[in-house]
Amino acid sequence: MNPHTPIELVVLDMAGTTVLDDGIVEQAFQRAAERTGVATRIGWDAALQYVRDTMGQSKIDVFTHLADGDVAAAERATAQFEAAYAEIVAEQGATEIPGAADAIRALRDAGLKVWLTTGFAPVTRDALLDALGWHDLVDGVLSPVDAGRGRPAPDLVLTALLRAGASSVQAVAVAGDTVSDVQSGRRAGAGFVAGVLSGAHDAVALETADPDAVLPDVTALLGALAERGLVPALAPEPADTVSAPAVAPIAAG
Repeated sequence: MNPHTPIELVVLDMAGTTVLDDGIVEQAFQRAAERTGVATRIGWDAALQYVRDTMGQSKIDVFTHLADGDVAAAERATAQFEAAYAEIVAEQGATEIPGAADAIRALRDAGLKVWLTTGFAPVTRDALLDALGWHDLVDGVLSPVDAGRGRPAPDLVLTALLRAGASSVQAVAVAGDTVSDVQSGRRAGAGFVAGVLSGAHDAVALETADPDAVLPDVTALLGALAERGLVPALAPEPADTVSAPAVAPIAAG
């Protein structure tokens, strides 16, 4: 990381980073597996563990592996996953990671562009944005189909850079809750890459991908950038003012 390159663009993951997952991905996978039998080859437990390990990656890639390379079967399973995810969002709604929307607003108020990226197809991504009312919150959103390859490839980050008009990869910060998020940022050459602990992977897993920082959640990102001199220093929080008690003058004796 070049400490002298100011950050211009922040690329944030969705589920687990800015949007509360709360097991929805696993629920949608279970429905897709029941409808298509995609987990039959390796068994339910192994398939679920693979889904957990590959959180953040393109869902078609995940299902292609589970289907042993059968692209047609993977496409059917992916379509069922996307349909199931939309059903669950319609049933349960969608919830932001606490403070995520305010954190995004603060990043933009600091002069940064903010793009969201996801391993979901556009239909699922847009269902989340609709449920949260976030279409005007960020500068742009990307799915793997918009960029070429999904994570851990660098394509989503680099496509966001090109569309946002950032001056260099060193001017990009990336944050996500999975190993593949961190790997994607690293492979893109981003100037700052953070893992966050609000989603799928824990600190031990995230550290294997060599992030610049592991943060509790996305609300800590702007402060971490400011501490490193990558954005203008944050103004201190205004202190509560307490009126001093009036002091009566001492009369001359």
